[in-house]
Amino acid sequence: MPTLIGVLGGVLICVVLWDAFETIVLPRRVTRRIRLTRLVVANGWTAWSALLRRIKARRQRETYLSVFGPLVVIVLLMIWAAGLIAGFGMLQWGIGSRLATPEDGVGFGTDLYFSGTTFFTLGLGDVAPRSGAARGLVVAESGLGFGFLAMVISYLPVLYQSFSRRETRISMLDEWAGSPPSAGELVRRLGRSCALLGPFLQEWEQWSAELLETHISYPVLAYYRSQHDNQSWLAALTTLLDTCALAIACLGEVPVRTAELTFAMARHAIVDLCQVLNVPPRRPPADRLPPEEMAHLQALLRQAGVPLRADPAGARRLGDLRAMYEPYVAALAQRLVLDLPAWTAPPGARDNWQRTPWR
Repeated sequence: MPTLIGVLGGVLICVVLWDAFETIVLPRRVTRRIRLTRLVVANGWTAWSALLRRIKARRQRETYLSVFGPLVVIVLLMIWAAGLIAGFGMLQWGIGSRLATPEDGVGFGTDLYFSGTTFFTLGLGDVAPRSGAARGLVVAESGLGFGFLAMVISYLPVLYQSFSRRETRISMLDEWAGSPPSAGELVRRLGRSCALLGPFLQEWEQWSAELLETHISYPVLAYYRSQHDNQSWLAALTTLLDTCALAIACLGEVPVRTAELTFAMARHAIVDLCQVLNVPPRRPPADRLPPEEMAHLQALLRQAGVPLRADPAGARRLGDLRAMYEPYVAALAQRLVLDLPAWTAPPGARDNWQRTPWR
């Protein structure tokens, strides 16, 4: 029996170390469905979001939902540390608990206590190893604990730097496309200056590529919510896709090739993120751009002086482009409890920069 416990302890250590390596160190998507991190994050989010969906007040619900991302990172670190401590405790018990203690008798609780003090390099000295194998495990665990803490210290800054870069660009979208953002409002504000659309799309093509790279490497970032309740990375990416589709299908005097390249990068990001988060595409619950909304959008753009193509096939082309990404953004919105942006801004909407808590 002690030998079996020792073997299980070794397996537990290997599982935890490999899971931490894939989550923190390995810079690529892990396709294996059964993973400790995926089980913790996916099941934790399912329970957390199901509980908070019952809250009717949107701002209060968003406040609690925003806690999940940072909290699950801390929980993961605690689970990894607890798994390593338990694994080494099982190994010590498996070799016969060769420990010297002030009290008579050594049990599994003593092995866990000694493993914990060794892992965190406390060095209390009240329990000491009495055999070569036990001393070897102490050296291995203390070195592993030191390395684990160093890895955690390096992991958190990288995670939050990626989050900060993502949110900087989302905040800048406020003055371009409103709050919440919309493709119609973005193009309307440009008006006759559609030449500015090309540089804008090039910058957001770069943002989409960075989003893809960081969120594949660190999928937990998808659960980090933006600073403002009416902004999100999914709304920004959807607005970008809407804008590219509108430019390709309906707008005149715009850099169509730039819009096509940005559309390709943004769609690549949204499809891969659905794969990473294990969210299959689904049909949107309602048409985001029904005929009456499309007519309203065209009227707003004409009023702003935006050149539109006189092409009867434009609406069909726009529908084909929307079908390439809307099932994916709809599935992610349902999964992450995020709102998708409308195609036009609601009447009287004000940007975040125009608001103040004192007026």
